[in-house]
Amino acid sequence: MPISIRLPSFKEEILKRIAKQRGKTKTAIILEAIDEKIGLKETQKDKILRLAGWMSSEEAAELQETLRVFEEVGEGDYE
Repeated sequence: MPISIRLPSFKEEILKRIAKQRGKTKTAIILEAIDEKIGLKETQKDKILRLAGWMSSEEAAELQETLRVFEEVGEGDYE
C-alpha cells in the first residue's frame, strides 16, 4: 500500500546523503528505520549487547558512540 511522507527539506537532504553513502534508495533507508523502530530489525546497540553480553548498557552505549564515526563517509574519503 503506497504511503506518502512529507519531510522538511533538511531531513530529505540527510536521507539522500545516507542513501547515497549506503548505495540504497531513500525508500530502503526509510523501511529499515521503520523496521528498527518497531522491533523487526535489531539495532546496532542491540547487536552490541547480544554479541558482547559482558558489557553493561553504559559500556555498550559508549562503544556505539565510539563506532558511529565508521557510519559516515565523507566526499573526499576516496579521492
